[in-house]
Amino acid sequence: MQPMDLRGLNPAPVTAFNRDGSLDIEANVRIAKWLASFDEVKSLVILGHAGEGTFLTADERLELIRAYKDAVDIPIVAGITGEGTKVAAEEAKRSLDAGATGALVYPNHGWLRFGFQKGAPQDRYKAIYEEGGLQTILFQYPDATKANYDLDTQIEIAAQPGCVATKNGVRNMKRWYTEIPELKKAQPDLQILSCHDEWLLPTMFDVDGLLVGYGNIAPELLIDLIAAGKARDYPQARKISDQLLPVTQAVYHRGSHMEGTVALKIGLRYRGLLDHATIREPLKDLGEAAEREIEAAFDAAGIGRVDQAMAAE
Repeated sequence: MQPMDLRGLNPAPVTAFNRDGSLDIEANVRIAKWLASFDEVKSLVILGHAGEGTFLTADERLELIRAYKDAVDIPIVAGITGEGTKVAAEEAKRSLDAGATGALVYPNHGWLRFGFQKGAPQDRYKAIYEEGGLQTILFQYPDATKANYDLDTQIEIAAQPGCVATKNGVRNMKRWYTEIPELKKAQPDLQILSCHDEWLLPTMFDVDGLLVGYGNIAPELLIDLIAAGKARDYPQARKISDQLLPVTQAVYHRGSHMEGTVALKIGLRYRGLLDHATIREPLKDLGEAAEREIEAAFDAAGIGRVDQAMAAE
């Protein structure tokens, strides 16, 4: 197995729909090609929270993977969300056959409420790799949920064949500063990716890259932020973070993190990559006032429209 190289920006694109709610393959391909045009973009992670992945039918999920695979030459990582271990492994196999290389492995969502039994997460990752054939990314959920993994569980998953990276969104800096060094010590080749969209700066100096929905709307600045973090250039990283702050606040400092997906689509519309910001239930429109607020934040950050010729390539 040649492990995926995720040391850079790994955007989690939205899923574009037609106004009638059906998949808009042309718009999805346009976003994919634009993001993949940046050399520092290492993969595209689809069918996750930002991509409304659990709101798509099984056939739509596979259609989207095929469209991305045909459009770009970088790895496609599919969100694997099936509840049972066997279900998740079969979902992974179908995704592999459609063209995916990797799996962003979501926890069994029953664990969000009830917690998990010891050893169950390890078995889930093992099945997705051994039976499904996809390289895996360890997904660490927020500390506030019961679906986040203790350090021993993380280390055991990271040690399994096929696990190439962790997407860490623990959102507890005490745990971040304690657990990330231990993960690195135990598995030096494990790629560390932050997904703290709403506060990236504190994590930028410990990571190999980012796996974020934020990568949809401002890949140029996030690429610069990664470079500043790797160079240990705090003043430059802080400068970029401050420039992004109006957008961070308008997109991610909202009442619910789910609103971020809606805001991402409004941002892509503002940048000229989407004609409209159609979403699927249970997401709700944010209203005109919020849309104007988001657009004003892009103005304040100096983030303008994408050249239409580039977007159409």
